[in-house]
Amino acid sequence: MSANYPVVTRSRHVSPSLAQSSRPAWPDGARCLVAYTIDFDGMSNEVGKGMLPLGGNSAGRYSARRGVDRHLAMLEELGIPATFFVPGYDAESAPEVVKRINAAGHEVGAHGYLHEGMLLEPDEEGRRLRLTHEILSDLLGKAPRGWRSPSGQKTAVTLPVLYELGYRYCSSDKDADTPYILDLGQGRTMVEIPNNTISLDDFPFFNFSMTPVSEVERQWISEFDARYAEGGFFMLTVHPRAGWGCGTPRRVAAIANVLRHIRRHTDVRFATLSEVQAWVAASADSFDEVRV
Repeated sequence: MSANYPVVTRSRHVSPSLAQSSRPAWPDGARCLVAYTIDFDGMSNEVGKGMLPLGGNSAGRYSARRGVDRHLAMLEELGIPATFFVPGYDAESAPEVVKRINAAGHEVGAHGYLHEGMLLEPDEEGRRLRLTHEILSDLLGKAPRGWRSPSGQKTAVTLPVLYELGYRYCSSDKDADTPYILDLGQGRTMVEIPNNTISLDDFPFFNFSMTPVSEVERQWISEFDARYAEGGFFMLTVHPRAGWGCGTPRRVAAIANVLRHIRRHTDVRFATLSEVQAWVAASADSFDEVRV
């Protein structure tokens, strides 16, 4: 096996019954912890694929021009915090928009440089991770603490470099319903906050199945209801683009309906992913641990 691929083993497992009985309550005694996350995915998505972001390939430009500000207005109205994951190229292209996200009190995490959709050579991967880190840190005056893989890729290089840069959580994997601990060896740990990109992400619905927004809204509500019934964790991921994203008025309105539905339930706590990471790290013995 190439050294550039990670080897993953489970070093500690908390059984569902044990986790239910021994895990501390979610923050503030909440029954269900909810995170709303937004992947900026502007022009970087097309430029990273070698496309000129014009004409039919211009949907990514919608994020900075309309989509992000529409989400900020919606979140302000509802009083809900969010975590935005921003590629370095998009931060360079629309710095004032990223500054508005930060000024509104939302978290900004890293999301690749050119929304990379391929594995890179180790040196190049490390360079791009550091480049985006520097761009966001310089722009916002503070370093991001979280990272989400732009296209799901992750190598043996990824997490050690991120840890070295000060990142304390990753939100990329698809292998659990709740956060867990990543054991990187040598006393280094991070928190993985897995994101469900099949049923709790707008991309598959609007890019592949072309599902009507009213049906997507109902799907997300039913997904929350199931998670709430288990007293679990619910994280929704959207993109403020046009096309396959959720930047346009009707789709943002659908999201607002989902979030209002969630707020009507008792004992729900909305949190940024940095808040989730801090709480999980403080209760690490109550969560699964995976050795990477």
